[in-house]
Amino acid sequence: MGRAPSLDDLAEIAERAFAELPEGFRRLAGEVVFRVDDFPEPEVLAELGIEDAFELTGLYQGVDLSRRSVLDGSAHPSRVFLYRRPILDEWAERGDVTLEELVTHVLVHEIGHHFGLSDDDIDAIEDAAE
Repeated sequence: MGRAPSLDDLAEIAERAFAELPEGFRRLAGEVVFRVDDFPEPEVLAELGIEDAFELTGLYQGVDLSRRSVLDGSAHPSRVFLYRRPILDEWAERGDVTLEELVTHVLVHEIGHHFGLSDDDIDAIEDAAE
């Protein structure tokens, strides 16, 4: 049995996944910063009302594009967090997708929030694409 993918391994998978998205999608995403951590910070879980850290595979943090203004002087770039351990746990439990497919799914989902889409909006788009 091989070793579990590291934070750097997952970051490389995410970078490849982003690079393989349509150019227009990448351009619209703009200057989003991607970060891979093992788990979300306890404060993040508390803020979201999540008790089990394995329930959160990704998170968008920032002002989404639908609510931005040229007058905003936001000092913090928008960020997409991918959480390694919950992603690996879901991947192992599901067994019906590759790790690359799951990382791409989480990445696209969180970028959807960057675009101002709700979870329901994203689910509807995914359902229509299937």
